[in-house]
Amino acid sequence: MRKYYLDNIRWITVVLVVIYHVLYMYNAEGVLGGLGQITKLDRQPYDMYQYLVYPWFMPVLFLVAGISSRLYLDKHTDKEFVKSRTLKLLVPSTIGLFVFQFIQGYVSMSLGGAFNDLTNAGVPGFVQYFIMVATGSGVLWFIHLLWLYSIILVRIKKAEKGRLLKLGSRTPLWLIALFFFPIWGAGQILNTPIVLVYRIAFYFAFFILGYYVFSNDEVMEKLKRYAVPVMITGVVAAVSFAILYFWVNGGMNFADKPVNREPLYMASAYFGSLAMLSGMARFGDFHNGFTDWMSKRSFGLYVFHYLGISSVALFIAKPQLLPAPLCYLLSLIAGFAFGYGLNFIISRIPFFRWAVLGIKKQEKKDV
Repeated sequence: MRKYYLDNIRWITVVLVVIYHVLYMYNAEGVLGGLGQITKLDRQPYDMYQYLVYPWFMPVLFLVAGISSRLYLDKHTDKEFVKSRTLKLLVPSTIGLFVFQFIQGYVSMSLGGAFNDLTNAGVPGFVQYFIMVATGSGVLWFIHLLWLYSIILVRIKKAEKGRLLKLGSRTPLWLIALFFFPIWGAGQILNTPIVLVYRIAFYFAFFILGYYVFSNDEVMEKLKRYAVPVMITGVVAAVSFAILYFWVNGGMNFADKPVNREPLYMASAYFGSLAMLSGMARFGDFHNGFTDWMSKRSFGLYVFHYLGISSVALFIAKPQLLPAPLCYLLSLIAGFAFGYGLNFIISRIPFFRWAVLGIKKQEKKDV
């Protein structure tokens, strides 16, 4: 039977990501990558949302990806798994950059005034294009890492010959709690210094736990029975992190060290992910017309939403054509409009649907 709670976690989390990126675009905490503050407020209280969700919303997607990989590999060969992940993940995050996502690179570079600096430095146009391509990766870092993890998983799976899955199925609740410590340790290593989102060991720990531990029905049944206390623990960790680093410490950069190496960050990441996983497994394992619609379009929303948000920032917010509240609202609307609209259009164009969305041929049910 299909585990609908996994589908629901995906689309709900992607919606949270869209909202996050709107606030991130105009954040007042000095987190680089967006336009920056456009209000005259000394403190933007709504920026606290970023602190509430940032530590755990991508870890939970890697956790779900690990579980989904197990479900796929239970019915397919390793070769089929690698082929499907290469089509869905590697193609859009490489070829897709050259045929479409360079547009995101143009918008992001324009926000920061990079073209003036490059032109003044005498950088040729074709070199600027390749810089746009690299910059256009944007939110695609997630699928870069997910493809890499999928390839590593196949190698591990061949080496351990199913023994780790058997061990994982017997994981007791107390050990699930103690997994916090390897998560904390993984968060300290293999972090890229400039592009901060590439936390290779940290996210891999969630992916591998998803595959070897939380993909087992025996483990999930235990987690579902204690879903309420697990959810409370996750909420307490996330709220505590937000209060400490946003209110008490005056809005410290949540996306960089030392904050994203701290124990409370790791607690919010791990127990927040478990809260979402256990809560949805117990209370969100259902589907209807709306959830099916959202689930089928969650990947397109993720891939395209940031182009809408950043375009509003560049063409409307940066020249101050409208008041700040309207810029926020238009950015939110554009995030969903671009996400769903571009997914609808590009999924119907030969070659582009393959290069940008990893769709080999048009499948109306996935549009």
